Amino acid sequence: MTDAPRARLLARRAELERQTATGADAAQPVELDQSRVGRLSRMDAMQQQAMAQESQRRRETALKRIDAALARVDAGDYGYCVTCDEPIAEKRLAVDPAAPLCVACAGKRERG
Repeated sequence: MTDAPRARLLARRAELERQTATGADAAQPVELDQSRVGRLSRMDAMQQQAMAQESQRRRETALKRIDAALARVDAGDYGYCVTCDEPIAEKRLAVDPAAPLCVACAGKRERG
């Protein structure tokens, strides 16, 4: 059971790392040169920068989840909920191979 999940996780990690490399320029600070960029254009650039920074933060979070899932694969704990130790549904892992929680525990976390 460890080869397929590991391959999916490594493929997803490689994809996120490529996206991080290509999105790095968009997250750079917006210059204050008013002679080059009008006020509305600058506001648009700042909004795009904020969206790029949020995308970067989400990719970093996803990479951490993937690394944690790979550690669970190595430890032989992959596919089991980190909270209740019950099996995580195969369909859930197919959608999100880095899922650390079963549906019941994920629902409890969202409510509480």
